[in-house]
Amino acid sequence: MIPRRPQPTASPGIATPAAATAPASARPGPGSRQAGLEALHLAPARDQVAALRRRDISSRDLLEQYLQHIAQTNPHVNAVVTLDADAARTAADRADRHLAETGEPLGPLHGLPMTVKDALETEGMRTTSGSPDLAGHLPDRDADAVALLRAAGAVLVGKTNVPVMCQDIQTSNPLFGRTDNPYDRTRTAGGSSGGAAAAVATGLTSLEVGSDLAGSLRLPATYCGVYALRTSRGALPVVPTRGHIPRLPGWATSGDMLTLGPIARTAGDLGLLLDVLAAPAPADRAGWRIDLPAPAESDLARYRVGVWADDAFCRVDTDTRALLEQVTTLLRSAGASIDDATRPVDFAESNDLFQRLLFATGSATTPDSAFAADVAAAERIPADDPAGLFLRSRTMRHRDWCVADEARHQLREKWAAYFAGHDVLVTPATPTAAVADLTGTPPPQRHITVDGAQRPFFDQTSWLNLASLVGLPAVVVPAGQTAAGLPLAVQVIGPYLADRTLVDVAQQLARLLPEPVRPPARTA
Repeated sequence: MIPRRPQPTASPGIATPAAATAPASARPGPGSRQAGLEALHLAPARDQVAALRRRDISSRDLLEQYLQHIAQTNPHVNAVVTLDADAARTAADRADRHLAETGEPLGPLHGLPMTVKDALETEGMRTTSGSPDLAGHLPDRDADAVALLRAAGAVLVGKTNVPVMCQDIQTSNPLFGRTDNPYDRTRTAGGSSGGAAAAVATGLTSLEVGSDLAGSLRLPATYCGVYALRTSRGALPVVPTRGHIPRLPGWATSGDMLTLGPIARTAGDLGLLLDVLAAPAPADRAGWRIDLPAPAESDLARYRVGVWADDAFCRVDTDTRALLEQVTTLLRSAGASIDDATRPVDFAESNDLFQRLLFATGSATTPDSAFAADVAAAERIPADDPAGLFLRSRTMRHRDWCVADEARHQLREKWAAYFAGHDVLVTPATPTAAVADLTGTPPPQRHITVDGAQRPFFDQTSWLNLASLVGLPAVVVPAGQTAAGLPLAVQVIGPYLADRTLVDVAQQLARLLPEPVRPPARTA
């Protein structure tokens, strides 16, 4: 325990990408201000929203900036896979009329163009989750999180790429192909929110909503050099998850470790989108509200920070170890209390339990015949054979799941005891910077290389899974780069419902860190 310091692509019915066609109509101003408005789509979302509210620029004109930028830049990353420019123009014009007639914004995201991960259903806009079986799926209602975006005044422009049914940690599918890492086309953008993170990194959108089960939000953000927040999940998720595929269209439930959260280029923009997304599901709103606590402290000097820089269970590479040392030094210099010895849980125990529960929840939408085959195959595997973990977990009996769930709750109590003496825990986000894209390589043949040693492919998410298992919030913060210019990040984990604390720590840490590396500009 640390004592607290004293105060110091186109589809049927979907418009194809188009270059900007509307005339610029931003109000005249000083040259530098006017130049800023001409590239406002690359500014933080908070600045864009403020300019829209002041009517320095119209939503329609800002949208046209985005559409032109998407047309020029997206071919080099393949992040945005469906555009509905016509519907977006209609929504932008509606926002402009509303502000002109009432003088009031529609909401905190008034007139802001943004994209949405193609795993979230969008009414009237194709939602495929990268699956050929859903190539023509046009939902008749929004996912709950998407409905919150529209209610806040956002203008939805299109959808970003995912692996098939979000079931990979790199982003490629038969419908739309591969999303490249914006910094190096030979590297993966991560998955499953790879299109979302690449779109934010390259300015195709300032905000995105990603989903996170096994690091699907935080892994791509780390590899693409942007911020992302996995939100808390307990009896209720902080952000409602209905309408997220791979639970099939029409399902009312989602995986019991799945959360949704914001992706942004600045830590402050995470907070902007968190304020919009944090809400109960519609069915719960009569008796529930989400009231996240304010940040635990007012400045870094008052924070009690745990540091878990490396672990024998999942070693990180030389660059990542150096990054953790640098971040720890910065935190100490800011006056924070540092504990780099105490560990909340056993890494191996936590990771094993996470895998078992992940495989179990992933079987929910398996067709009956395929599941029956899995059950038969599992029964043929000796109980002590480690190779049977996947099938035995996938087909576990309900009693076995209850026992595993009890073990999860026991780990939650261990984390709660740790956070009684620490405000946050800093860890690596991933063992290395973005790894080679292995699309086309069969999963059994995939691996990663850490300081010259081959390691299992899914070690990429082991550090991220620590928070996923127990429903804790976690933020990834761009914190450096490799000699080759690839982004590096740290993860900051907080206690249950400390989402705002993590956004605050990310903002304060960002002031001490160098400016995040930005991908090279590539235009058509």
